[in-house]
Amino acid sequence: MSYLAKNYNRKKISFKYGKGSFLFSSNGDKYLDFVQGIAVNCLGHAHPKLVKTIKEQSKKLWHVSNAFQIPEGEKLAKKLCQKTFADYVMFQNSGAEATEAAIKVARRYFYSIGKPNKTRILCVKNSFHGRTLAAIFASGSKKMTQGFGYVGGFDHFVFGNHKSLKKKITKNTAAIMIEPIMGEGGIKVIPDWCLKELRKLCNKKEILLILDEVQCGISRSGDFFAFEKSKVKPDIVPIAKGIGGGFPIGAVLMNKKVAAGMTPGTHGSTYAGNPLACSVANTVMDIVSNKKFLNNVKNLSKYLILNLNQLKEKYPKIIKEIRGRGLLIGIQLKSDQTKFIKKLMDNRLLTIRAAENVVRILPPLNVKRNEISQALKIINKVCSELK
Repeated sequence: MSYLAKNYNRKKISFKYGKGSFLFSSNGDKYLDFVQGIAVNCLGHAHPKLVKTIKEQSKKLWHVSNAFQIPEGEKLAKKLCQKTFADYVMFQNSGAEATEAAIKVARRYFYSIGKPNKTRILCVKNSFHGRTLAAIFASGSKKMTQGFGYVGGFDHFVFGNHKSLKKKITKNTAAIMIEPIMGEGGIKVIPDWCLKELRKLCNKKEILLILDEVQCGISRSGDFFAFEKSKVKPDIVPIAKGIGGGFPIGAVLMNKKVAAGMTPGTHGSTYAGNPLACSVANTVMDIVSNKKFLNNVKNLSKYLILNLNQLKEKYPKIIKEIRGRGLLIGIQLKSDQTKFIKKLMDNRLLTIRAAENVVRILPPLNVKRNEISQALKIINKVCSELK
């Protein structure tokens, strides 16, 4: 009997340890892990530099209150600002916290300039921004919000329906919040031209643009942020997942204009920006943000997507579409993906579902080419068995 609440439908498998792209189960089986904690372990399992950082920092200082200066956090904030559009950073502990804080930042900005009624956030229907009360209502999913009362302040438009988007903007709209690549929603990429038009629309309507990069950020797309390819500058960007390489940390990045509203007492978090988490994230940043690393992600992505599209041509009755960018890839199937994911697991390849019958492929960003080839062979084998 498990004493854990039943809010997860867990597979009957557990793991003893991991190394790089692989997980080793309690009974000794070796699995190729293309879930990586859902795009969290950006450098795979037990990366030696991260292990070294945790070991060294854990001997010095784990946690200290935000009532004091934290040099490790100052260092990380500086790196993030120098690498991105941001002028200021506010640390959190998770992606849900980061999106929740992003909503607060947007609303507080308008309050601080004498427009307290501008509180509504416009999002894509059936998107995903986390599991807190506000975040599930931001996501606009009936399934996620069922049984949790009601949290107001959110409006929604259908993905790709630009007329609906424009109509939903009112005098009380504070911001538009979208994922540049929708993760849980089915690995749907927002086109560059669309992001540019969103920025123009926000400028015209004098509202803020929040780009949720919790899953698609931190080099996952082949650029440090997925929106960079479009050359737009958002106002607010929540991040988490990959920034800690598996260690819990999140953040809200923001420009100078909106940051002015976040005065002492407007937001706080006990653990956020602690020395241990920030030390790990500093090491992650040093590895994943350089041009050579990013180019390698792009090259691996080309190889993976090319071969997946060849499998799509080979098995047109099984694979409907290959989606995504960088190493955030989705295989959309023509039928429910449950059996497909189970068969992949039986063949020692771990993947995870997304909406619209999508199988998510999320290898570590430092995955080896031969490991991708191994995954492709398994996918091919499963397709041939199901055709």
